[in-house]
Amino acid sequence: MQGIQRKVVYISLYEGIAIVAAAGGLSLMTGQGLGHSGALAVAASVVAVVWNLAFNTLFERWESRQAARGRSVRRRIAHAIGFEGGLIAFLVPMFAWGLGVSLWEALVMDLGLVLFFLVYTFAFNWAFDRVFGLPTSASAAGASAGRPGVCEPALGKTT
Repeated sequence: MQGIQRKVVYISLYEGIAIVAAAGGLSLMTGQGLGHSGALAVAASVVAVVWNLAFNTLFERWESRQAARGRSVRRRIAHAIGFEGGLIAFLVPMFAWGLGVSLWEALVMDLGLVLFFLVYTFAFNWAFDRVFGLPTSASAAGASAGRPGVCEPALGKTT
């Protein structure tokens, strides 16, 4: 599966699971109800989807230019850390505002979510690639085209 179909399936599965996990985690960490935590989790999901598309477009453009094809553990780890690091920059201010806490308190809370999501992102992407196959940017087929950067971008976080 490639292209937009891959992106839609990926984002739907990943974010659906993420919203449920984040709402539960935020509710447990803050003592707020699931309604408030759920609304914040949905807002965070929207931010994450936009960041996902931007980050993964850039990541796959870089990846398609690499001599080594495939997605090694090292490349998967670098992707997960890069994605989550960027997401922290967007979500900490939103959590501080939404929960009425300082940026420091929001960062500390977000670190718990980040640890969960680092593992979740790595495991989800590995499983997604195993079930649906690698995107063109990481497959041998992409290398045989001989034109880096021309490969059809697949859904980002598929490292």
